[in-house]
Amino acid sequence: MSSEIDFYEVLGIERTADGATIKSAYRKLAMKYHPDRNPGDAEAENQFKICSAAYEVLKDPQKRAAYDRYGHAAFQQGGGPGAADFGDIGDIFETIFGSAFGGQAPGGRARPRRGADLRYDMQITLEEAFHGKQTEIEVEVSTTCDTCTGTGATPGTSSRRCELCHGAGKVRAKQGFFVIERPCPNCHGAGEVIESPCRDCRGEGRVDKEQHYEVEVPPGVDNGTRIRLSGKGEAGPRGAPAGDLYIFVHVKPHKVFERESTSLFTRVPISFTTAALGDTIEIPGLDGEVNQIEIPAGIQSGKQLRKRGAGMPVLQGRGRGELVVEVMVETPTRLTARQKELLCEFRETETGEECPESRGFFEKIKDAFGA
Repeated sequence: MSSEIDFYEVLGIERTADGATIKSAYRKLAMKYHPDRNPGDAEAENQFKICSAAYEVLKDPQKRAAYDRYGHAAFQQGGGPGAADFGDIGDIFETIFGSAFGGQAPGGRARPRRGADLRYDMQITLEEAFHGKQTEIEVEVSTTCDTCTGTGATPGTSSRRCELCHGAGKVRAKQGFFVIERPCPNCHGAGEVIESPCRDCRGEGRVDKEQHYEVEVPPGVDNGTRIRLSGKGEAGPRGAPAGDLYIFVHVKPHKVFERESTSLFTRVPISFTTAALGDTIEIPGLDGEVNQIEIPAGIQSGKQLRKRGAGMPVLQGRGRGELVVEVMVETPTRLTARQKELLCEFRETETGEECPESRGFFEKIKDAFGA
């Protein structure tokens, strides 16, 4: 049977057919070719499988869109730009068209399952996020067994092809209209049977070990940044490829700075005389440099002052973000007699022009309440 068969032609419908039309066409053909109505007719059984495959694809909008764009290549594993993972659809293709669309390796044997990906959570300081760091982590992970080199068999012996599933790793059973697929109970989905399992890994081809990996944390990482170590995850069973290790970065809170993307924020309390007269304050940076921040005379509490290029580095890029300093004017709580005297003298000289916002507010009150 050609793998280029057109699913729309199989069901006898137009490419613009809606879901109801697709379902109706499939039901008619399923009734016509169902094996229960055609016992012993291999051709009818094959037609029934083809109709079922066509319906499984065209009834699902996502699978149908992939088929319309890429054709049968959309359901191949590793079959070009249209390849996609649609689970049991690949098994249906395998049943109808052979191993070109299925999960078997050349020779009819089940493909080895890739090992699982692993996660490692790493906590770092804001300073380490700024500068980056080279560190070593320790992870307990399943690795290839050294004794059997991942085969799962005792050295000097080998596995044999499973006689029940013929190396496919799965078996099918018909139940009415449906074909149920399960892992082979004889080989547990491996497609092979090991008669003399390795004593160290008990036939798994992998053992748990503590592994040490060097990790380079680049400057500019943030909470949630993910670092991938390819092939450092869990080893696949019986020599299958290993998964990946993903390191999730978590940056600890800082005593002085808060971070938002590449910007650093800090709140700086200043005296009311500094706010009134202006001054220059110094803020140490994460790079070890001192940032000079000019406080303009008459600044109000809550005002933000920005300095470009004094924030966090751009991850895998150039330049740095900005430092944002929010000024908080602090009212003195302890005054000497002389200080109180000076403040009283200052108050006697006030005309209202010194604090236009407060003057304007009380004028609004007078207008609103006729005071």
